[in-house]
Amino acid sequence: MKKISIISVAFVLFILGYVAIADQYKFEIYDAAIEFEAGLSELSAKSVDISIGTISYYENQQPSSKPSVLLVHGFGAYKENWLRFARAFKDDFHVVVIDLPGHGSSVQTMDLTYNLSNQLAWVNEFTQKIGLDTFHMAGNSMGGAITASFTSQFPEKVLTATLINPAGVNDYRAVMQDYLDKGINPLVVTEPSDFSGLMDFALEQKPFVPWPITEVSALRAINLKDVHEKLWVDIKTGLHQDFKAQLANIKTPTLVQWGEMDRVINYKNISVFEKLIPGVQSKVWANVGHAPMIEIPKQSAELMMSHILQSNG
Repeated sequence: MKKISIISVAFVLFILGYVAIADQYKFEIYDAAIEFEAGLSELSAKSVDISIGTISYYENQQPSSKPSVLLVHGFGAYKENWLRFARAFKDDFHVVVIDLPGHGSSVQTMDLTYNLSNQLAWVNEFTQKIGLDTFHMAGNSMGGAITASFTSQFPEKVLTATLINPAGVNDYRAVMQDYLDKGINPLVVTEPSDFSGLMDFALEQKPFVPWPITEVSALRAINLKDVHEKLWVDIKTGLHQDFKAQLANIKTPTLVQWGEMDRVINYKNISVFEKLIPGVQSKVWANVGHAPMIEIPKQSAELMMSHILQSNG
């Protein structure tokens, strides 16, 4: 009995020691884990300066002869959201994953106006700066709205468009609106516990993410709270103005995929995209929430790949 107690105490001390060390080095552990995941997708972290400041992005080492893919995250998210999704493209595509201004490791300032027209201009400037002339483009949520508008405005650049749970249309009410009506935005993290709540709200199939990865993600989101609150107001201003007209103007081969359990934007809005975009392909994923590229990265990436191959004949 005494021996068992000693072992139990030793085990508890080991756990406490691990927690203490993990807490002390949580940022280093986070960086190492992200670097490992990026390495599996053969992506390297890079940065480039545009007119408003530094843009952070991932890029693989595929030659310029390979077709390019540009991936655009949503509101309050970051380029790391695409790491597992991007893995499907690593052998046959030149992959670029951007941190939009006000997100991740890109320029973060209260002095910018983060409306849709500016976002399009910044993404265009970024692609010009890194020599990305034509590409297949995919975006989630706000990034989906950016992808749709970008495709409408720069049809000569976008070979195919994939819109994943795209923002921009709210003809059908989502659970998110109930929170907003009460003055609560579940997408803005103000304290560490909010991050777990955000994951529960946005994702139906949550991947295992160990602590301290979640802890560091929460802290970084909290640091961007003021910027994200401003960004939310800026992007909502004018987001829906003429957006449907932009959708109707898209001639590029377009795929829309949506998680049926999306609480942020009602999946039934897919019918509007189906009606407005000529020749659009669509897919509703059962038991999937707001971010299929995180929840079912392999399946959602394969669907986009199939769309690209089919569109290229």
